[in-house]
Amino acid sequence: MKSAGKVKSSKTRPGNRYLKGALGIAALTALRSTTHTYFSAKYRRLAPTRGPMKALVAVEHAMLTAAWHMLQDGAHYRDLGADYYTRREPTKAKARAIKQLEDLGYQVIIEPQQRAS
Repeated sequence: MKSAGKVKSSKTRPGNRYLKGALGIAALTALRSTTHTYFSAKYRRLAPTRGPMKALVAVEHAMLTAAWHMLQDGAHYRDLGADYYTRREPTKAKARAIKQLEDLGYQVIIEPQQRAS
């Protein structure tokens, strides 16, 4: 990994191997669940560019971060939803969808939707 011209390590630091195993099982379960969740969306977003294993570790890290915040704040888990990234950056999602259609050979014309009065 490079940042500002410096090469940084991309290895994970040593930690509790039992926690790592439990997080791995939890992450795989979240990816394969029939209901689409924030964690499955995160994996599907990262896997094509970084690879499946690094995307899985990223999901594990996101789960660990969520658990830490739940313990710290005493809050319940609230899933952000599978469409979190689409809602966060709708223009990026629109551009990606247009590019995918154009790559398939379609000419795309965008018009605003007519609202019923």
